Order: sequence, then C-alpha cells, then structure tokens
Amino acid sequence: MLRMKHRAIIPGEGQVTILDQRQLPHKIILNDYTDYRDIITAIKRLEIRGAPAIGIAGAFALALAARAEVKTDVEHMKRIMTDLAEEIKAARPTAVNLSWGVERVLNIAHDFGGDDKQEFQEHLWDEARSILEEDERLCEAIGRNGAALLKDGDTVLTHCHAGALATGGAGTALAVIYAARDAGKKIRVYADETRPLLQGARLTSWELMQEGIDVTLICDNMAGMCMKQGKINAVIVGTDRIAQNGDVANKIGTYTVAVLAKEHEIPFYVASPYSTFDSGQARTGDEIPIEERDAQEVTHIQGVPIAPEGVKVYSPAFDVTPRALVTAYITDKGITPGGRAD
Repeated sequence: MLRMKHRAIIPGEGQVTILDQRQLPHKIILNDYTDYRDIITAIKRLEIRGAPAIGIAGAFALALAARAEVKTDVEHMKRIMTDLAEEIKAARPTAVNLSWGVERVLNIAHDFGGDDKQEFQEHLWDEARSILEEDERLCEAIGRNGAALLKDGDTVLTHCHAGALATGGAGTALAVIYAARDAGKKIRVYADETRPLLQGARLTSWELMQEGIDVTLICDNMAGMCMKQGKINAVIVGTDRIAQNGDVANKIGTYTVAVLAKEHEIPFYVASPYSTFDSGQARTGDEIPIEERDAQEVTHIQGVPIAPEGVKVYSPAFDVTPRALVTAYITDKGITPGGRAD
C-alpha cells in the first residue's frame, strides 16, 4: 500500500529513531534517542505527532526507561514504572493513544513473573515493537475498509495530517486514499493547510506528493467555498480521541469542516483504529481534555512573527465534533454509522 521511504518512528537496539516532523518538508532529520525523557520532549514539541504515532512513541519511552542503568531489581523497577508511566502520559493529554500505548507496556511489566532484569527489559521492548507492528496492520485494515466508500474520480477533503507520519503504518485518513489508489481508483485530495502549525501544508501535501497522489493545498477558510463549488465529494479526517458517545476530538478546525460538510450534504468520515476509542475516561466530548498550546505557535510561523507583540492569544490544539455531524467511522473492524442522518 505505502511506498514512502520515511517512517515516523523506527526502533533499533536499545534506541528509537524519530523523524523530526518540525523540519518537514524542507529537511529530513532523524534523531536517535536512548533516554525516555528525550522522547517525552520530542512528543511535547511535536517532533513526533499524530495519535497512533505518539502512542507507539510512549510505549517505547517506557520500555527505554526500564533499560536505564539503575541499580535496582525487577520488583523495584515495577514499582517505579507506574510513576514513569504517568510522566510519559502527561506529555500530551488529548490523544488517548498515548496513555493506551503506555498502559499496554506497563501491564506487561506488572505481569512479568521472573527476576531476570535483562529478560524483563526485553519483554517490554518486545511489547512496544508489537504495538508498532499491530498499528501497521490496523492502518492497512482501515484503508481497505474505507476505500469502499470512495468512487473512481472522487475528490476528498482532509484536515490536518493523518498519514504515515502520524502512525506506524500507512495512516488512518490517508490510508483510505492509498487503498483506493491501489484498487485502481483515481482519487484527488484537497488538503487544508491547518493553522497554526500547518500540518496540512507541511506534512499532508508532502506525503501525498511522495505517493504520487493528486493533491491541492488550500487555506483553511477556503473549504466552504470549495464545497459550494462542488469540488468535494467526501471529507475524511483522523482523530485523537473518540468519546464513548461517539464525539470526536481532532485538530482544531475539524468541527468547522464538519459543520460545512453537513450544510453542503457531503459525507464526513472519521478514520480511526480501535486504540483511539476511549473506553474508560471520556463519556462525551465535553469530558475530553483539550490541550492548549504556546501562544507563539499562533503569533509566529517557523520563528517569524506575524502578529503584534503582546497580543492576547487563545490556542486550543483540538476541538470536538459531535457524533451528530459524523456520517460514519472508518475503523479496522469495518464501517460504523455515526449520528448524522442523511
């Protein structure tokens, strides 16, 4: 399905290599990390981003923490790993995959019955690898299931970035595009630039061009006009968390796109693996914690100021789209209807 040379995260022997997405599309920078604290920093500063990808990174961060050269036995390591897990999960609060990935490794740690420290460390590393490998399979399934919703010649609007760089595989929303392409369908994409950090401009358009997909970049405030002009057949986005009632948290601006899609009678699809469904924390979208980012991300673009110094800024990284605006969820299990009655 995917032909890209570059992946978001590559595990080695006792280290993790992360593609620095802040540098794209102009530079390909790979950073090697052996300290879990460096991965926390990489997650916070968006060197690695995308819900499934940071879930994988969090899993490897906890596995790396267990490999630290500390003079302690396995039982003591198990006890301190609970605190380490909380530290990692706090890096970014909205995407449920981060806590999900960390908890999977933590559970493996607590279930370990031996006293050999090296075996314990390898056990955790293997679990982190399995999460990465599983995500690749999940992406393939999402793509395969979602491709059936697209017709030859369709044009899809997407917001933010939900491709290979955001996952361990081919992506979520973009996996649908790749699978449709592989099925012989000619699919075009309109990519919102996605302010304030321009993930659509920098990442989505770059990745799609790498894959040979016909992509057109538009400013966020052009989406409504494109829909009115009949340029868009479907909207497909990824997600960082789906509440138990089906409300969807995704990159800021997604709610606006969903409202526009309903007004113009365009299907609005959310592509997600099972790991992004919140099974125990947020019952509704109102209970999803929304991360707020540094004001400079709004007042500056790649270090260049674009606003008057001292202006007040409100910068939520995500918004919540109610289930009533979702046509269907594209998951690794199949297609699940949303709450929108078309």
